[in-house]
Amino acid sequence: MIQFQTFAHLADIDLGEAVSKPTAVEGNPMEAAQALWTSPDGKVEIGVWECTPGRFTTRRDGNSETCHIISGRISLHEEGGRTQEVRPGEVLVLANGWRGEWTIHEKTRKLYIIHHEG
Repeated sequence: MIQFQTFAHLADIDLGEAVSKPTAVEGNPMEAAQALWTSPDGKVEIGVWECTPGRFTTRRDGNSETCHIISGRISLHEEGGRTQEVRPGEVLVLANGWRGEWTIHEKTRKLYIIHHEG
């Protein structure tokens, strides 16, 4: 059976109350997220995430993440030194094993797709 599901405009989805980002290294970034869909086997999750300015560490261990930036501006700092700025409308992929930091320059909202490995 084929299933089809639509969602409200991503900029308008209520994400609930924001909480402190536990891996913050600078500032006090506050994040909120809402899962929109999870595959029946639990290996894929699609959702919307938002975060206020600050800097935090991220590790993609056991999963990869594709992100479409809806609003805001970020810089990704890869372990090893590479930095890339990402703006609204752009897509980024963090492969399984990626490690680094995010700097949120202004409140940012993204659509995310997480693929759990194995």
